[in-house]
Amino acid sequence: MGATPILGLAIAAFPTDVLPLEVLEEILRGGAEKAREAGFPVAGGHTIIDDVPKYGLAVTGVVAVDKIVRNSTAKIGDTLLLTKPIGNGILVSAFRASSKRTTFRRREPPDMTESIRWMTMLNRDAARAMTDVGVNAATDITGYGLIGHLLEVCVGSKVGAEINVDRVPVMTGTREYLKRGFRPAGTLRNAEAFRKRVDVRVDESEFTLMCDAQTSGGLLISVSPEKLPSIENRFQQDGLFYAKVGKVTDQVGTITLVH
Repeated sequence: MGATPILGLAIAAFPTDVLPLEVLEEILRGGAEKAREAGFPVAGGHTIIDDVPKYGLAVTGVVAVDKIVRNSTAKIGDTLLLTKPIGNGILVSAFRASSKRTTFRRREPPDMTESIRWMTMLNRDAARAMTDVGVNAATDITGYGLIGHLLEVCVGSKVGAEINVDRVPVMTGTREYLKRGFRPAGTLRNAEAFRKRVDVRVDESEFTLMCDAQTSGGLLISVSPEKLPSIENRFQQDGLFYAKVGKVTDQVGTITLVH
């Protein structure tokens, strides 16, 4: 939304009778390091005992009211930019299944190096670029996948969108593992929930891929034709990744997938 974070509180749940406390220490350390990279301290928080590990941050930030970037103000004719590739949900699903040796008898589990690099990369620099240039709308791609979060933009803005699936950046190996049946539950729920609001003119597997639930995905930015050259120049000057994946249309509340 264009805000600058200033303070974080950590929230952690941990099964102390199952996992050693050293694991919790590493989780808290990693969170604090990433917060420090983002420019704010973790000033405290709360922990509880739970059956499975959970960790999150409640973050306070500041932003000028007239510079807030909302997810409900996209305009017809805007270009849609995506600042990270998708697919880490499918890759994580395949990696988790690697413990079952029969599943990977003839092939190795996915190399998670690329996926982890993207998941641990902040959206800070891309967000600064978009706020400096001035864009119409933006959101981040997380659990609802590219389709779900774009639908939020479309409904809130009373517009539609067209996505060219060939232009959507995808992490290495994602399509291969998708064909082999690795689809996390969140991705399947997304596909079922959003299917009626998507005009699918591509293979169904591509639709599923566009619904893949992401962890720490990139920004989806809606920028006017007039400001598109400026934000592209800024991304290129700063060495930031981006792809032009589609456009905003007048088909209110509907996303069309094309090649």
